[in-house]
Amino acid sequence: MKKELVEAWRTNNKINLMLIDTITDEGMNATLSKRGGRGVAGEFAHMHNVRRMHIENRAKEHLEGLVKFATGEVPSKAQLKKALKASGKAVEALLVGALEGKPKHRGFKKGIFTTLAYFVSHEAHHRGRILLTLKVSGNTLDKNMQMAIWGWDQI
Repeated sequence: MKKELVEAWRTNNKINLMLIDTITDEGMNATLSKRGGRGVAGEFAHMHNVRRMHIENRAKEHLEGLVKFATGEVPSKAQLKKALKASGKAVEALLVGALEGKPKHRGFKKGIFTTLAYFVSHEAHHRGRILLTLKVSGNTLDKNMQMAIWGWDQI
């Protein structure tokens, strides 16, 4: 069960990293906001910051080295990848620790699989926003990449 839990989380994180690699610099700066809301890079930064917040509240010993992006900050692709890799490992440690009953590792009250489902669904929501922003701004990903994010058995 632990292996499957970890693999599901890692696949989710790999999708984010694949997207960052595929999106152009212009696409990373794309936004649909007319009032200063998040653009594509900001969506990825938000995903990392939410992970970090949960680590801070649920497994503090894995917080070290996890940067916090400021509101409105537009991190580079390299910064985002580094941050998502680090927070991905921290969330993995939280999930495994909660599954194994480690002290100070708290999942959601409804269990570890609900915790995993929360993280994956939150990030899938933001990936959807990213894909919509890219499409509307004229920075659409190629069809192969659009389909690749659904090929969990191949990732």
